[in-house]
Amino acid sequence: MKKTLFTFACLIALLSSAAFAQAVNPALRPPKGAQVAIVVFEDLQCPDCRRAAPLLEEAAKTYKIPIVRHDYPLPMHNWSYDAAVIARYFETRSKQLGNDFRDYIFEHQPEITPPTLRAFAERFATEHKVDLPFVVDPQGKLAAGINQDRDLGKRVGIEHTPTIYVVSNKTQGKPFVEVVDRSQLFQLIDAMKNE
Repeated sequence: MKKTLFTFACLIALLSSAAFAQAVNPALRPPKGAQVAIVVFEDLQCPDCRRAAPLLEEAAKTYKIPIVRHDYPLPMHNWSYDAAVIARYFETRSKQLGNDFRDYIFEHQPEITPPTLRAFAERFATEHKVDLPFVVDPQGKLAAGINQDRDLGKRVGIEHTPTIYVVSNKTQGKPFVEVVDRSQLFQLIDAMKNE
């Protein structure tokens, strides 16, 4: 009887880990054509995300690897969701413009409040010679993308921002690793590239 229960428990654990791997792996993969990438779940109002952003950018440039950014606005932050919608609007112009806006928001994060967010976005739009419509997301498509990112983060098990992964396109071994200590980011990328 004990052996049967043990076997059953092992089978459940194996099925659970296989289901987890299937659920997580599509999210924690590099973009097509990249062997290794950095994946980050971030909140534009999060001070720690602000501190992490320059390091991630430096690592991406050093290793010539992409950063895959997922919006994970936290409920306690009162303007992060709106900032993510605006960032996605700029991404409809170009991915780089969206990333530049995110960096701009991180740079000015301490100065931004819910009433001033729009003014910062308008200043960014003017500096980049882009129109910013009065209603940025009339059909709610940009918000839907943010909600998808947030749902994806919940499935992956995100508990805080930023949550950073180094991911690879390999199918054997460990295709991703969470960056717990950011001082180890470059070593983790080296290890992933060398495997």
